[in-house]
Amino acid sequence: MTISTPVSRLRDTHVTLSHGGGGRAMRDLVEEVFTAAFRPPGMEDQARLMDAALQVPGARLAFTTDSFVVTPVEFPGGDIGKIAVCGTVNDLAVGGARPLWLSASFIIEEGTEIALLRRIVGSMVREAEAAGVRIVTGDTKVVGRGSADRVFVTTAGVGVIPPGRDLLAEAIRPGDVAIVNGVLGDHGAAILAARGELALSTELQSDCQSLWQLMEAVLAAAPNVRAARDATRGGLASALNEMAEAAGVTVEIDETRLPLRDEVRGMCEILGLDPLYLANEGTLVLFVPPDEADAALTAMRATPAGRGAVAIGRARARAGMPVVMTTAFGGKRIVDMLVGEQLPRIC
Repeated sequence: MTISTPVSRLRDTHVTLSHGGGGRAMRDLVEEVFTAAFRPPGMEDQARLMDAALQVPGARLAFTTDSFVVTPVEFPGGDIGKIAVCGTVNDLAVGGARPLWLSASFIIEEGTEIALLRRIVGSMVREAEAAGVRIVTGDTKVVGRGSADRVFVTTAGVGVIPPGRDLLAEAIRPGDVAIVNGVLGDHGAAILAARGELALSTELQSDCQSLWQLMEAVLAAAPNVRAARDATRGGLASALNEMAEAAGVTVEIDETRLPLRDEVRGMCEILGLDPLYLANEGTLVLFVPPDEADAALTAMRATPAGRGAVAIGRARARAGMPVVMTTAFGGKRIVDMLVGEQLPRIC
């Protein structure tokens, strides 16, 4: 028996407008770069899905969507494809959902290297497999030169929340402990250095990673977790403010307990940035009742994504501003929402 290898019809090395025109060139690009890697179930205009988790009485669907426009599209620790999968998986995970399916849509600038698209797609496949999700449907569009920045990615995700699980920021109560799973600001600092605009030399890498397994471990050990939020754009400060506002509490954090690398601290001091507002792509903050805090920390630290987990503060009865930090000098500082933009095109 002779086994033949499919012959590639995609001869181009860069994307042209014909790859978005709906004809043979577009079909070759989609089939050889995207569907050959993602292997969606069927080639219809929609994905038709079923999972046993949907049949459990009381189970609920969780649905999220996000767009990614990071510059540069490849950076230390990841690329736009890795962020797209991890970011959407994490949006589902912090709500207590088990991620199941993703869609992926691409806006591609004319002239983009097809080899780059293959690398991005490869990252997405690896991260999806690691998170136990499938990329089941998507779309591509090609725009003219100067109309985009090489490639933009939009992902949507569907997951299932088991019955009895209800993580909501408004459920946070005074006394609850605030925990983060690891270092802060690595993604924002790594992206800033990767742009090469400030002649900064650093070995920092993005913290981009999936957090679903970590959340499942925490919820098994501490089933009364109140709420969780991934600290992406706007950083830890914005996530804490959003949660405190929803719950009507004041969150007090301790500056000396914030997990920050010396490189991130140094970069922020040089550039006048606040690390509390730097973006993260693999860091979450959650609130847990005080009698379950130790169990939550132990469960986190037993996972690769949570080895640096630490309690950084507590929720208190509302008194003034939503978030207050005790500084290393013993004073108090208001930690407000991010105003304006510290770093553009970060995720």
